[in-house]
Amino acid sequence: MMHTPPRRHRLRALAAGAAVACAALTVAPATAFAAPALAEAPTDEAADASTLRIATSGFVDNFNPFISIYLLPTNTIRYMYESLVQNSSEDGSPTEGLAESWTTEKDGAQWVFTLREGMQWSDGEPITSADVKYTYDQMMSVPELGTANGNLVSGFESVEAPDDLTVVINLKAPQAPNPGSEIPVVPKHIWEQIDNPAEFQNDADVVGSGPFVLESYQANESIAFKANPNFWRGAPKVDKLQYVYYTNSDAQVQALKAGDVDMVTGLTPTQFKALEGVEGVTTHSGIGRRYQSFSLNPGMQTREGTPYGTGAEALKDVEVRQAIRLGTDTKTLLDKVLEGEGVPATSFIPASFPKWHLSDDDSAIVEFDPEAAKEKLDAAGWVEGTDGIREKDGQKLELRLLVDAGEPNEQSISEFFVPWMQDIGIKINVESSDADTVSAASVKGDYDIYFTGWSVNPDPDYQLGINTCANLPTSEDGTGGTSQDGYCNPEFDKLYAEQRSELDEGKRQEIVQEMLAMNYTDTVQIANWYANGLEAYRSDRFDGFTLQPEDGGIIANQAGYWGYLTVAPVEGTDASSDQGANTGLLIAGGVVLLVIIGGVVYMVMRRKNLADVE
Repeated sequence: MMHTPPRRHRLRALAAGAAVACAALTVAPATAFAAPALAEAPTDEAADASTLRIATSGFVDNFNPFISIYLLPTNTIRYMYESLVQNSSEDGSPTEGLAESWTTEKDGAQWVFTLREGMQWSDGEPITSADVKYTYDQMMSVPELGTANGNLVSGFESVEAPDDLTVVINLKAPQAPNPGSEIPVVPKHIWEQIDNPAEFQNDADVVGSGPFVLESYQANESIAFKANPNFWRGAPKVDKLQYVYYTNSDAQVQALKAGDVDMVTGLTPTQFKALEGVEGVTTHSGIGRRYQSFSLNPGMQTREGTPYGTGAEALKDVEVRQAIRLGTDTKTLLDKVLEGEGVPATSFIPASFPKWHLSDDDSAIVEFDPEAAKEKLDAAGWVEGTDGIREKDGQKLELRLLVDAGEPNEQSISEFFVPWMQDIGIKINVESSDADTVSAASVKGDYDIYFTGWSVNPDPDYQLGINTCANLPTSEDGTGGTSQDGYCNPEFDKLYAEQRSELDEGKRQEIVQEMLAMNYTDTVQIANWYANGLEAYRSDRFDGFTLQPEDGGIIANQAGYWGYLTVAPVEGTDASSDQGANTGLLIAGGVVLLVIIGGVVYMVMRRKNLADVE
């Protein structure tokens, strides 16, 4: 999925509905909303050596690949359903999935995919081109089933299955991004029997094609996956994945120390450092594919232009939004809040994708400059009052900042942001609540500013697409679309169509850079950082995890299924063992394998949370 959308996750969108659908990412990572208070669920029995236990507090809307946009279910869907084309573990470039090869015809307006012979669904039924055609046709013909990844098929004219092993995608125009990427293919023989696929939760006894399939789900307690022996790459080396819910990240850290779980991820720098040197535990800081930002409500509206939500009138003025950017010291936030575990952000495309990332020296980039911010507000007619807060037409310049009480980074950022805004004449009223409340408000447009972020995938097309007017919600409750920040600029939309059809990669890069600079200047968000993925695992119990990218990458929150595909119990591991040697990184056959207890995402909540959107 392209989201690897995250809070809206933090993560896979702002104006999209709670059920609306990575990268990422991502949101989410990619950013974030922390999970609501949940009953801690440490394991009562000795650990099974063939079960990888992953701590989580992640929000699950459902496991429906057509609908889900949140980080935890989106990541696990990657393990359940293979796409035609997979993102490689080496660098995220296109590699074999269900299709073993593909060609382009008609100058890029037609893509022909050849499936691998003999593949089976987890129930033993054959995987054929009919499954691919069914999946794509549903997304193209039923708007609700395009919630998660609908923009990926927006350029499709038709899909053909001339024989069991051939898929032909006819496009309305030539397309640079591989149209077989990031769309989970579902089994036609299962889904065509479902009365209303858009409402199907898909949360038990799943039939899939990936390395693991969902076995059971108990909300706020656990999620269990079993290995798929029919997976075309071969069955995984662990029998089960088990996600165990904990109240918060500190509880997860303690569970890892006690040996009650095998992996945690999404750690804060403080937690990460506290785990360094703990016997039997290995820590890992990897290159992330998420961004974290403030989302500013520019005046939410539906696809038809109907306003909705309660966003402040002042934020409809781009000069006010630009002043907020000038008054925000993102470099200090990276240094003081993230303790340098990341790099400064420029846009919603992370620096881990240098071909597309908006360069730090782009002419659109502005530095922290409170005096320039004040001049912007002066020019916009906001006059400083006796109390230092600016006024215009009898209205004070007061804005609401929604904060997740369970997310330490959001609390810390707020402590810097409030006085910075006070200095330029803007009063910030911090409204702290649980993640679900914040997410619901963000979906409905009932906010001024909130924390968001997404996990982003190797090709930028998806993330660019959810910033177009065509992806605004269709309903006044914020549902019916997947919009990253409620952004709509017709000029941006024109460039989006151009970059999608531009087959010359160098020229496409230039167009993408122009789009990112435009979004930066329009300032519907202020990206703060691209955080490293901070993870820790019981290296005395498991090793052999594959990184993505292989050079300094991450285990959890990948744009693929590599993290858990190769993990195996440490030789001689006792079921109740809580000690062992740290094996660190393995290098075999030129592939870097991280001896990590692979993780999914612990810190995932709702799409608008810093880490909940894919």
